[in-house]
Amino acid sequence: MVIELRQHEDLEHLLERSRTDPILIFKHSTQCSVSSAAYEEFLQFESEATEVPCGLVLVIENRRLSNVIEAELGVRHESPQAIVVENRRQTWYASHWSISADVLNQAIKKPAKG
Repeated sequence: MVIELRQHEDLEHLLERSRTDPILIFKHSTQCSVSSAAYEEFLQFESEATEVPCGLVLVIENRRLSNVIEAELGVRHESPQAIVVENRRQTWYASHWSISADVLNQAIKKPAKG
């Protein structure tokens, strides 16, 4: 499920969800061909992992929120960028050509409890 993050409250709601489930935040530039390719990979990942809460930030249209994410999670802004968050802390991130559906699937998997 993809939720477009437009305001700080949207981000807060998603970060609270990360207390119980890993979430993925994807920063996308609508003006960049590299970001468009990574966005297609993100959509492929999301279509296969529909149970993973995903937040989408359009960075040109919402740079302020992108900056809040950078400050709150301690991950320098890049776009495209994918960030996995667990318990309100980033546990993994990648940018540009490092983003693929396979890589996102590997990054979001939780270790087996036993």
